[in-house]
Amino acid sequence: MIRVVIADDQPLIRAGLRGILELESDLKVVGEAASGRQAVQQARDLAVDVFLMDIRMPEMDGIEATAEICANPALAHVSVLVLTTFETDEHVMAALRAGASGFLGKSAKPEAVVEAIRLVAQGDALLSPAATRSLIERVLREPRDGQAQDLGRLQVSVEGLTEREREVMVLVGEGLSNDEIADRLAISFHTVKTHVNRAMAKLGAHDRAQLVVIAYESGLLGSR
Repeated sequence: MIRVVIADDQPLIRAGLRGILELESDLKVVGEAASGRQAVQQARDLAVDVFLMDIRMPEMDGIEATAEICANPALAHVSVLVLTTFETDEHVMAALRAGASGFLGKSAKPEAVVEAIRLVAQGDALLSPAATRSLIERVLREPRDGQAQDLGRLQVSVEGLTEREREVMVLVGEGLSNDEIADRLAISFHTVKTHVNRAMAKLGAHDRAQLVVIAYESGLLGSR
């Protein structure tokens, strides 16, 4: 059972999300928070696996709350899925830096939100296609010096990937989840996860988001 807390300052949004999640036999809503501060408190008080975290909330916003939750070693098992109206590059970058495992827009279909919760609960990272494009455009437009050097080193290492690892990396770069990649390539979810993990290990990528950036920077994906 995946235990979820919904953090959003709008009661109607919380009620709608609760209604969606309660239809799933493997998901259980164990709490709601109307502010970032309440979310942090519930992370400490409740047995939680995944937070659905809005960004704009009173007292403490979702980015600050995510950072505080993810920085606490006692909450290392908790994943944060940011669900927001604002799929802008700065929000994507801020959420990732804060430690969020995923980022979806509120325009996502209910089934996409449910699947995203399952993905981050099992340790995967997920970015919506819009968030992925935003992230890539920002990183390539304004790379940090250290990051630019790292990507320059990693670009050469792409040659060491197998053909299948390259294929999977391209699909990751297009914003597909592991389940979607499995369907596209007619292979199992676990096989996809293995290819992603091996590609990350070979490239020295710390997370899925950096793998996406490398896919663009190395030329595996053309300009979008």
